[in-house]
Amino acid sequence: MDLQTIMELDRHILSFFNGSDSLFLDGLMLTLTQGTTWIPLYLSLLYVVVKNNDTMLQIGIVIGCCALCFFFTEFVNEGLVKPAVARPRPLNDPLYMYAVDMVNGKRSLDYSFFSAHAANTFGIALFTSLVMRNRLLTCLMIGWSLLNCYTRLYLGMHYPTDIVVGLCWGALVAISVYYAYNVFSLQLAPKQNYVSAQYTSSGYVSADVDVVAATLTLTVLYAIFKALLFY
Repeated sequence: MDLQTIMELDRHILSFFNGSDSLFLDGLMLTLTQGTTWIPLYLSLLYVVVKNNDTMLQIGIVIGCCALCFFFTEFVNEGLVKPAVARPRPLNDPLYMYAVDMVNGKRSLDYSFFSAHAANTFGIALFTSLVMRNRLLTCLMIGWSLLNCYTRLYLGMHYPTDIVVGLCWGALVAISVYYAYNVFSLQLAPKQNYVSAQYTSSGYVSADVDVVAATLTLTVLYAIFKALLFY
């Protein structure tokens, strides 16, 4: 399969996900794609980390690793890959832009490959899931990342290959950072396996982890109500 065939397939798949005739979906996707929408989720993750680690050093390591995930996904993407590849976003591609639905005039003038939303959200989702070790949380966090990816396709901001590569890069960064996290954690305290239903296998209180799940659910409901009321 040559590059031209891949690009044609990319455009064909994007046309399936891009846009709709629904003002409600337009409003919902515009809300969900905004970074500020997810501030409560980040705060709930911070709350769980602070509450379930005994020392400031342990807290700092987790927060620092999350920051490393964001740094490596963002820096490699925005600083190296996007300028080097210089692939126009679907909405800016002169050969394809008129076939893409623009939602409420939303457009970005920077490059498309690869998706920062996919890399950043999946990196954070996978790292926190590996640290907290809660099955429900893992499903919800990965679903949150994939939801963000869907908004980028819906809004015509990325091609599917941008999303797939972003997810792969985010996963690679998260796993690498988690390995470093384990090394530092073992130096601070021996690893313990928790078997009580009150704790996850990594020692996080299950009820505290549920706070993140509840916050994520409420944030999506907020986005739905906002789309119903204002779009």
